[in-house]
Amino acid sequence: RLDRSVSEFGESSKKTSRLAAVSVGRYAFLIELAFALMATLGLWWTRHGELSLFVYLMFVIVSKEFYKPFVNMESHWLNYIKVKDSYERISRLLDAPVIVNPDQPKTAEHFDLSFDGVGFHYEKEGFEMKELTFHVPEGTVTALVGSSGSGKTTITNLLLRFWEPQAGCIRIGDVDIREMDYDYLLGKISVVMQNVILFSDTIANNIKVGNRNATQGEIEEAARRAMIHDFIVSLPDGYETKVGENGLGLSGGQKQRLSIARAFLKDAPILLLDEITSNVDPANEYKIQQAMSVLIRNRTVLVIAHHLQTIRNAHQIIVMEKGQLMEKGTHAELEAKDGIYRKLLAMQ
Repeated sequence: RLDRSVSEFGESSKKTSRLAAVSVGRYAFLIELAFALMATLGLWWTRHGELSLFVYLMFVIVSKEFYKPFVNMESHWLNYIKVKDSYERISRLLDAPVIVNPDQPKTAEHFDLSFDGVGFHYEKEGFEMKELTFHVPEGTVTALVGSSGSGKTTITNLLLRFWEPQAGCIRIGDVDIREMDYDYLLGKISVVMQNVILFSDTIANNIKVGNRNATQGEIEEAARRAMIHDFIVSLPDGYETKVGENGLGLSGGQKQRLSIARAFLKDAPILLLDEITSNVDPANEYKIQQAMSVLIRNRTVLVIAHHLQTIRNAHQIIVMEKGQLMEKGTHAELEAKDGIYRKLLAMQ
């Protein structure tokens, strides 16, 4: 969904740029042409004695001043095009369908995950998921494996209800997630992804995103468990240190550990992970792995795996290809087969 949004934004920006370039270019050309014609005509009159040199020079100077507001209109027109394009995008966002909560929402007593005959396809794209069925037992780790575009991220997006399946259902415990209050559903799921979103605010408030009612003591305890506390207190302002938007000034590993601290603070029974040690240095990778080994305990974990060596101990590995479940089993079971998983292992 994010990829599609970025692609649509890119196409919209290109369209706006092309329109602005053509419109402003034509306008600027006509203004310059008009001034050149007036100057040429005035010079011709001067040479033929119909206009004095003094009057001609005054005419050129005054024309220049008269011309300036028209030049500024170029930027105003360009701003108008940008605002119009932004308005159209905002209108599409406001017109997007919203999730309607059921009149009598249900809650889950257990936190295993079930995908039962789930079917889904993206509009204007060739991807299609058919009859996807698998079960993630409560308190276990299931890894999703497959090439780019195989459906791994789609599975997590469907669980979060970013999209709705066109067939089948997704259950937490024995409750269809569509029968749950949406805030309740999101409250039971923690998400730790590679691209961490941090806000231009204090470190404490960025961690507090996991639980807005958390005390300072709870924030610090979450940071300790995420192995980021020592770094935070070494800063001049400690937890009140302000970070730039998207964690400007922090390393990738530090941002990942802040994201893990959020998950500790939220303490949700279900955890969605996008392998987060792919682009960090060895020191940060070790700390992240230590923190993650604690975070996943007694939680139902669904992890998108890129480096297969990191999921050897997963209770279950699901191999996806073009929206279909192709293989399922433990690392040892899949490695023993001459299948997709074994080929992916050989490639790494």
